[in-house]
Amino acid sequence: MIDIVTALIRDERGHVLLVRKRGTVALMQPGGKREPGESDLQSLERELHEELGCRIAAESAQALGVFEAPAANEPGQRVRASVYGVRISGPFGPRAEIAEHAWIDPHEPGDRVLAPLTRDVVLPLARSLNEAAQAR
Repeated sequence: MIDIVTALIRDERGHVLLVRKRGTVALMQPGGKREPGESDLQSLERELHEELGCRIAAESAQALGVFEAPAANEPGQRVRASVYGVRISGPFGPRAEIAEHAWIDPHEPGDRVLAPLTRDVVLPLARSLNEAAQAR
């Protein structure tokens, strides 16, 4: 089991920010493995800065749950992801191992290849959050 922490980042339209690592095909939410001694939010802050050059907007993090799915890039492995809804601050763009980023409509993701966690957990979560926001 690969333990990770990931960010569900939505824009004002409710689209979700996804990234693709170099040498891979699947889009996934930003995040990664914790370093020793890091809390979830410390890890997420570090990963977002390394991957996209941005920061988590102050006090925006909301724990959405812990979920398991097949790993996208490690055949035969599974990930256990602590997923946080966050807003980001500052300019951002692909850095480090990230080849590209994309804003995806969770209601109509198109034909892009998506990581299992993204397809089966993160986009449905985003749809639920979008629907709850529209109901307010």
